Amino acid sequence: MIKLDIINEVVNKTGITKTKAELAVETVFESMKKALAGGERIELRGFGVFNVRPRKTGIGRNPRTGAEVNIPPGKAVRFKPGKELQSID
Repeated sequence: MIKLDIINEVVNKTGITKTKAELAVETVFESMKKALAGGERIELRGFGVFNVRPRKTGIGRNPRTGAEVNIPPGKAVRFKPGKELQSID
């Protein structure tokens, strides 16, 4: 599923115009990005939780040359599915 599929689903379910649906979906995604960039936790009941966690420094390898590469510390977005999403068959 891509963003356009989500927009089309909003149009089909609500009957609003595609332009307004696209604006609504973009607004939701932008507010989620802004919250995660600020280190906030996003909890969507029945779906899951997004949060930002620190990533440790590591050593990786270049697959072509085999040379070691230092991986700098950083932050990574993590998603933990909720109970309802985990029980999908």
